Amino acid sequence: MIIPVDINEDMMRNAAKKAANMVFLNGSITNGTSNVLGSLGEVIVQQHLNASPSNTFDYDLVHEGRRIDVKTKRCDSEPLSHYDCSVAAHGSDQDCDEYVFVRILHNLKRAWILGKISKQDFYDKACRHSKGEVDPSNNYTFRADCYNIPISELQEVV
Repeated sequence: MIIPVDINEDMMRNAAKKAANMVFLNGSITNGTSNVLGSLGEVIVQQHLNASPSNTFDYDLVHEGRRIDVKTKRCDSEPLSHYDCSVAAHGSDQDCDEYVFVRILHNLKRAWILGKISKQDFYDKACRHSKGEVDPSNNYTFRADCYNIPISELQEVV
């Protein structure tokens, strides 16, 4: 079940603080300007789960012994269950237990916690795409090698 979240100023402040302490990751498909977005996704999941922040290269949060890497994307509208969640291929060697996926509206007013999946299950089920390949389902041209899985394949984050 997709969980809607209204973003408040406290979340934004926490995300901005977190992003200010981040470094640009080699191999990232962004130029570093998405640090606040990624940090906001982490803050949202941290609050939802009451998880502990870890901020290592390999994972962002720890909850009930699970090492969680939060993956966040911007969006224009409420996500649907057939939309894909992605992990860049260069991140596939991160030492985490599970992924939690988040989408955030461009205006930063609303987000959705899409679901979670163990790292093992993700790579067992995901489709690999190469940079430059066009996704026939939505005409998106991949900017980097990545793995995708539909939201419908995720478990609820509780």
